[in-house]
Amino acid sequence: MAFLADALSRVKPSATIAVTQKARELKNAGRDVIGLGAGEPDFDTPDNIKNAAIEAIRRGETKYPPVSGIVPLREAIAKKFKRENNLDYRPEQTIVGTGGKQILFNAFMATLNPGDQVIIPRPYWVSYPEMVAICGGTSVFADTSIDNGFKLTAEVLEKAITPKTKWLLMNSPSNPSGAAYTEAELRSLADVLLKHPHVWTLTDDMYEHLTYGDFVFKTIAEVEPSLYERTLTMNGVSKAYAMTGWRIGYAAGPVALIKAMDMIQGQQTSGACTIAQWASVEALNGPQDFIAKNKAIFQGRRDLVVSMLNQARGISCPSPEGAFYVYPSCAELIGKKTKTGKVIDNDEAFCSELLEAEGVAVVFGSAFGLGPNFRISYATSEALLEEACTRIQRFTASLT
Repeated sequence: MAFLADALSRVKPSATIAVTQKARELKNAGRDVIGLGAGEPDFDTPDNIKNAAIEAIRRGETKYPPVSGIVPLREAIAKKFKRENNLDYRPEQTIVGTGGKQILFNAFMATLNPGDQVIIPRPYWVSYPEMVAICGGTSVFADTSIDNGFKLTAEVLEKAITPKTKWLLMNSPSNPSGAAYTEAELRSLADVLLKHPHVWTLTDDMYEHLTYGDFVFKTIAEVEPSLYERTLTMNGVSKAYAMTGWRIGYAAGPVALIKAMDMIQGQQTSGACTIAQWASVEALNGPQDFIAKNKAIFQGRRDLVVSMLNQARGISCPSPEGAFYVYPSCAELIGKKTKTGKVIDNDEAFCSELLEAEGVAVVFGSAFGLGPNFRISYATSEALLEEACTRIQRFTASLT
């Protein structure tokens, strides 16, 4: 009898974490490495949020929290959904978890039986299919392309739905592509979902506040109220509020689903850190003006990276609507050779040779289910991004 669970054979390690760790190891060994793999804002958590955590400690808010979250935070979440998304949720329809990952994991654990299918547009965040696999479900990948902005279309969604489909997993703006769905695009997907009442939607809106230009964010239950009773709307404080290490995610949905997730969480972590929850109350209820300032900085970085990558030989980089990633294609470079004679036979090889030759760490697109592409996180300084893109230009020009 094997000691480790069979489920582990269905799960792959996170490529984004692996790239970040590799860059860290090379830096520690003395290499000049620019790491563009981490999905984490380089801004500090705002002082008012940090002070709210300090005040909570001083008040003695250090005991076990309610499993689904402290009442003030669940109330703040309900107010946020009404204020920003025109969605009416009562506090008891909300749940707080240890980051967005736990919210997703609990939702799948609460609903998936063997054979149940989850439709996942690709490219996808690396953890989605692994979570589905651990929870016993089956991922059904719905293809997008660079030509349609890496967005799921109504036609592709219709073909992907089967009697075994339980969830459609949406992520807008997207990690890794930065693609964000307009109201009209969500409307077309909603029209398909209305024809299939057995399909629920789990919408990962973690990058909601990071959209650029004139883009207006919408979430699917807002666009089609008829989907409200079969939608779990997930969000968190990690990205917009620069609170990745605080580990707070949250969601709202039908009471029965929230109760099921609460039951799982009660046997799993019992609840998220009380101090981080009080900080999140301040994040959601406090001043929001810094978000616009950070967005402007991110937009400038995006424009710099897109421009410089499109000047690199063999690279094609669309300009995404949101998040802090670009997802350029390196298709024209497949089959080329490096100065040392190594063949670039896929996007993983491209990223490996780029790291070896120029010390730029990016994540290969096949890890996100769609290549030959690679993901760059521009959540770092313009100086480092300009240097990294210069190195990429030099590397691609050297290929023969």
